[in-house]
Amino acid sequence: MRILIVDDEVIIRTGLCTVIDWKELGMELLPPASSAEEALARIPEEKPHILLTDIRMSGMDGIELAHKVRAMLPDTEVVILTGYDDFTYAQQALREGVTDYLLKTSRPEEIIKAALKAKQRILEKWEALKQENVQTAALRSQLLERLITQGLEQESVHEQLLVWFCKNGLQQAQKETAPMQVMLVSALGWGDKPLARLLLGAAENILFELLPTVTLLKKDRLVLVLPAASGMADREMLERALLRVEQTLKCTVYAAVGCSVNDYGELKMSYLEAEHVFTFRGLVGERGLYTIEEVKDRKGGRTVCSQKEEAELSAILMSNNPTELRHWVNQKVRSQMENDTVTAVSLQAFLQSILLSGHRWLERACTGTGDNSGTQDHGRSQPASHIFTWESPGQPEEDVFRLLSGMMSAYHESLAESKFSYIQKSIAYIKANLDQNLSLQQVAQFVHLNPNHFSEVFKRRPDLTISSL
Repeated sequence: MRILIVDDEVIIRTGLCTVIDWKELGMELLPPASSAEEALARIPEEKPHILLTDIRMSGMDGIELAHKVRAMLPDTEVVILTGYDDFTYAQQALREGVTDYLLKTSRPEEIIKAALKAKQRILEKWEALKQENVQTAALRSQLLERLITQGLEQESVHEQLLVWFCKNGLQQAQKETAPMQVMLVSALGWGDKPLARLLLGAAENILFELLPTVTLLKKDRLVLVLPAASGMADREMLERALLRVEQTLKCTVYAAVGCSVNDYGELKMSYLEAEHVFTFRGLVGERGLYTIEEVKDRKGGRTVCSQKEEAELSAILMSNNPTELRHWVNQKVRSQMENDTVTAVSLQAFLQSILLSGHRWLERACTGTGDNSGTQDHGRSQPASHIFTWESPGQPEEDVFRLLSGMMSAYHESLAESKFSYIQKSIAYIKANLDQNLSLQQVAQFVHLNPNHFSEVFKRRPDLTISSL
């Protein structure tokens, strides 16, 4: 906090500068001024927070100085220090917003007390202003979110939003509304969630400096309202801004742009289109600027596993082969992601179908062994109602593999605890292949037993008959 002393008496100036330790009081002492005119010339650049000035000086007096300073810097605290105990001067000083009036005969501690009171008043103003700015920003964000998600009528757009749009170069006051569009931006590359939030905030600051925009920071993306791009030059400007974010923050940026609209009430339309384009992140690419033109021909890929694929998956899960499972999942998922007709909705449905196939195998395998408690245990660990959700971009094959591998491991671990686990495993194998002509040798080979030994053990289990399978 800066303080400026103004007095035409050198002794007073020197005394006030040396007797009081202003640094100790948390104030930066500016070089003192010998006249009001000198002070006025320096104030626009030095911007003191507290002005300690004499009243009677050669040339302009302290009252007039206070009046001019308040016009330039309304929040500056002015403290009068004078050798004249004159009530008329005090009245004039109060009218000019002077916050304290001291005599030069005052002790140093009284001057310190007045300066600290002025400092406290400034701190309170700063805090009030900070709170007001926070509240205003929060209100603007709420209004902007309502505007783009609910599609308010233009007549009901709050005055604060209109001022905000004009202030940031999207619109011009008292003129017809210029075309606008919504752009959604994601930035990835800083790892965990707290850092991801910081990354988005940093990206917001850069884009705000480079583009005429108002911004809204949501959970995993930025929402920007921009002047509508009217040609390649405008698109290149947006791409340069996104590239600056990537280069500065060492991250990957994906942006989706909505359609151009001509008034505030239509911003919802632009936002919804941008949201649609945004869902293709990871399918059309993980970085770059995309519009509806790049995704309009994608109508959706297949959404259900074939019977052949379900049979393949069942065989792999029964064989308890994690390497083969990973290869199968990777091949199925990547082939869908690389399909140029796929949408986020169709991909998610297909991944869900794979998991449901795994759940059906698990239910058949558990009921095939006659182990009802095992079915219940597996049901708790892997509920059939599990809904797969994919948050692009990423590697959904990793999530699918993890869930299927969990089913496979849990089932085979429960079998290992049983005395006749190979019998249970063979029954599950037979159940899963009822459409085939299985031989004793094939089943015995599956559980790695000699066919004769397997047959003898099977016969010693009176609870197991052909009719029970």
